[in-house]
Amino acid sequence: MTIRVLVGEAADGDEVVALTRVHHPDIVVMDIRMPGTDGRTATSAICSDPVLSDTRVLILTTFETEEHVARALHAGASGFLGKDVGAEGLVAGIRTIAAGDALLSPQATRNLITRFLTAPQPGTHPAARKNLADLTDREREVMALAADGLTNADIAARLYLSPLTVRTHIHHAMAKLHARDRAQLVVIAYQTGLVQPNPPRP
Repeated sequence: MTIRVLVGEAADGDEVVALTRVHHPDIVVMDIRMPGTDGRTATSAICSDPVLSDTRVLILTTFETEEHVARALHAGASGFLGKDVGAEGLVAGIRTIAAGDALLSPQATRNLITRFLTAPQPGTHPAARKNLADLTDREREVMALAADGLTNADIAARLYLSPLTVRTHIHHAMAKLHARDRAQLVVIAYQTGLVQPNPPRP
C-alpha cells in the first residue's frame, strides 16, 4: 500500500518552486494568487524543469475565469478546480491528476473553450500542427473526443473500444505531440483546429 504524505507548504510562488525542487512531490496543489511570484509563474517554472517532469500541478483557486484557466494550462497545469470543491472532490481531483489524467471543473472547461474560441494562441505549440499529421486516424478521433470532454469510458463506449485501448491511443497522441499530459492534449486540439468549439450561448 502506498502512503501519501504532505511534504511541504509554501507561502508564495518562489517557495513552492524551491520546495518542489527539494522534495519532488507527485502533486503540487497550487493557488493562482499568492504574494510575490504568482501561481501561474510558479507552475511554469515547475513544468518547464526537466528534473520535475514527474510532478503534476493542480490549480486550486476561486478565480475560474477564462484568462486564469488558459494561462494555467499554457503554463503546464494538469488540472483546475475551484475552491468551492469539497474535501472529497479535492481528494478525487488529486487522484485523477496522479493517475495521469486531466482535470478541469465544469466552469473552467466552459471558460477554456471560450478562451480558445475568442483568442487562440497558436504559438504555444509551434510543432503541434505538423506533428498532428503523424497521428493515426483513430488517434486523432480519440484526441478530439477527449478534447470535447469525454472520459476514456465515454470514448470507449462511443467507439466500441476498451478503455485500455482508448488510454493507449491517448498516450500515443501525447508522445507524438510532445504533450506533457492530457490537459496539454486538449490545449493542442483547440490550437491546431482539430476541435472546433461551439459558439457560446448568449
